[in-house]
Amino acid sequence: MESYNYLLSLCVILLSTKIFSLLSRRAQMPQVVGALMAGLLFGPAVLGAATQSLFGVQFCLMPSQLLSRIAELGVIVIMFTAGTETNLDELKASGGVGFVVALLGVLFPLGMGAGMMYFFQPGISFPSAIFVGAVLTATSVSITVEALKELGKMSTKAGNTILAAALIDDILGLICLTLVTGIAGGDTNIFLVFVKIAGFFVFVGVTGFLYNRAMVWSDKKQAERNLRRYPIMGFALCLFMAWAAEVVFGVADIIGAFAAGMIIAMSPKGQYIASKFDSIAYLLLTPVFFANIGLEVTLPSFSAETVIFMVVLIAVSIVSKLFGCGIGAKICGMDNHQSYVIGLGMVCRGEVALIVAGKGVAMNLIEESELGPIIIMIIVCTIITPIFLKRAFKGQKDEAGSTIFEDKYMLEDQADEIEEDMYRRRSLLARHM
Repeated sequence: MESYNYLLSLCVILLSTKIFSLLSRRAQMPQVVGALMAGLLFGPAVLGAATQSLFGVQFCLMPSQLLSRIAELGVIVIMFTAGTETNLDELKASGGVGFVVALLGVLFPLGMGAGMMYFFQPGISFPSAIFVGAVLTATSVSITVEALKELGKMSTKAGNTILAAALIDDILGLICLTLVTGIAGGDTNIFLVFVKIAGFFVFVGVTGFLYNRAMVWSDKKQAERNLRRYPIMGFALCLFMAWAAEVVFGVADIIGAFAAGMIIAMSPKGQYIASKFDSIAYLLLTPVFFANIGLEVTLPSFSAETVIFMVVLIAVSIVSKLFGCGIGAKICGMDNHQSYVIGLGMVCRGEVALIVAGKGVAMNLIEESELGPIIIMIIVCTIITPIFLKRAFKGQKDEAGSTIFEDKYMLEDQADEIEEDMYRRRSLLARHM
C-alpha cells in the first residue's frame, strides 16, 4: 500500500498550499508566500522535527522523487507561461540594462561573499572563499516571476528588466562557476562553455523560425478546427527546449522553457495556447513546486558561532544583490523606485544555489557545517522576496496609470463568477436541446 502514499501527499499539499495562500491573501501578502510556508511547515524541518522530538517518530510530508519531478515540471511551466506573457520588444529594450544589472548582480555577491569568508576564516584558501561567493551569485527567477504575475507587474519596465537580468545572470553564473571550478582544480573547459551558450542561442533562433512557419502553415490549412492540437504542440515544444537547454547546451532547463514561451507568443494561436496552461499549473504543478521547496529543507543543529555566521550570510546575500543590481539599474537611468524593485527581484535564491553549494561540498571547498546556514539563507531570501516586492509596489500605479494589487483579487473573483454563470447557462441550454 505504500506505493499509493503519493496520492495522500498530493492531497495534503494541494489543500495546505491553498489554505495558507488564502491566509497570505488575508494578510495582504502574495499568495506564493503561503504556498512556500505550507511546504516548510508540513515537511521535515518543522512538523517532522516536532513529531520526532515528541513521539520519537517523524510524521510529516517527505520529499520524494515523484514530487521532485512534478516540481520540476512546475517551474518549467511557470517560466514557459512567463515567456508567453513577455513582450519581446520590451525584453530587447531591457537587454542592455539587464546585462549591466546581471553583471553587477554577480560581481557584488561574489566579492562580498569571498570577503565575508576571509573575515570569519582568515586562513581560508582563495578557491574556498570564492566558491561561497559563487553560491551567492545565483538568482532563482521562478518565484520572482510568480510574484510579479500575481501583482500584475510582469509587463512593466522593471518586470522586463528583472527577467532579462535573471536570464543573463544564469549564464554569467554558469561562467562564474566554471571559472571557480577551474581555479579549484576542476577539468571544465571554459571555451566549450562559451561555444555551448552561443549554440543555444542559435538553436533558439532556428527552432523559433521553424515552429512559427509550421504553425502558420497549419493555421491556414486547418482554420479553426481541432484547436486542441495547438496546446499539445506548444507544451511539446516547451519540454523539448527545456531538455535541450539542460542536456545538450548545459544551460538551465528553465531558460529553454522561457525561450519556448516567447516563441509561442509570436506564433499563431499564441494567446490561446497560453490560456490553456493556467488550469494545469494552478491545479497541480505550481502548488507542488512551491511546497517541494519547503519539503526539501532539513535543518541541522547550530552552534552560537554558526548562528552568527548564518545571520551575516543572510545579510550579505540580501545586501549584495540589492545594491549590486540596484546600482546597475541606477547607472542605466532607472529611477530610485525602479532600481529598488529590480534589486529586490534579484534577491531570491533557489535550487541553483543549492546545486552550487552541493558541488562545493563534493569538492571539499565548502565545509558541511556551512551547508546549514546556506540552506537557511536560501529559505529566507525565497520568502522575503515576494513580501518586499508587494510592499514596494503597494500604492504604485502601472504604466497605464491604473492601480494594481488592491483590485486584482476583486477582478479575479468577478471572472470566476462570470465563468460559473456561463457554465450554468451552458448546462441549462444542454437540458433543453
